[in-house]
Amino acid sequence: MQNRGSAPFSGLTKKTTMSSTKSEADTRVPVIEISQIQTHLPYFQSVPAGFPSPADDYVEEQLNLDKYLIKNPAATFFVRVSGDSMTGAGIYPEDILIVDRSLQAKSNDVVIALLEGEFTVKRLVYEHGFYWLKPEHATFKPIQVLPESDFQVWGVVTNVIHKPYVL
Repeated sequence: MQNRGSAPFSGLTKKTTMSSTKSEADTRVPVIEISQIQTHLPYFQSVPAGFPSPADDYVEEQLNLDKYLIKNPAATFFVRVSGDSMTGAGIYPEDILIVDRSLQAKSNDVVIALLEGEFTVKRLVYEHGFYWLKPEHATFKPIQVLPESDFQVWGVVTNVIHKPYVL
């Protein structure tokens, strides 16, 4: 992958003995097919957060979630999160991430990465000549991606589908 940031993104597909805990790297889940969310829903231009209003009077168009959330369907996949290493970025267990493989990862992107045969979701950061996979939770440590690491970015997280409460 090429880099959209200031640091080159070449040379990051080699081998190392870096380890990570299962909870940090455990995002292996079945991929959710894009066809499962092709839905057209009513779209309201705005809804007041205060006193309820007859919002049906203001339906302006149908919202196509595919168009809104997915820029390149052929290169997009969904993954369900397990673990809590990214809660500081608003990514929680059971959230669904929308990941675009056509985007070129840059420093500070949240990515799905494959490191030493394990998938993980982390923030990709380029500092002091090295790439790091940084969690967004104080109890997890950043993982340095050494030049000899077996490492690949699978895609850039573009959206998070999160339930604000249990239904």
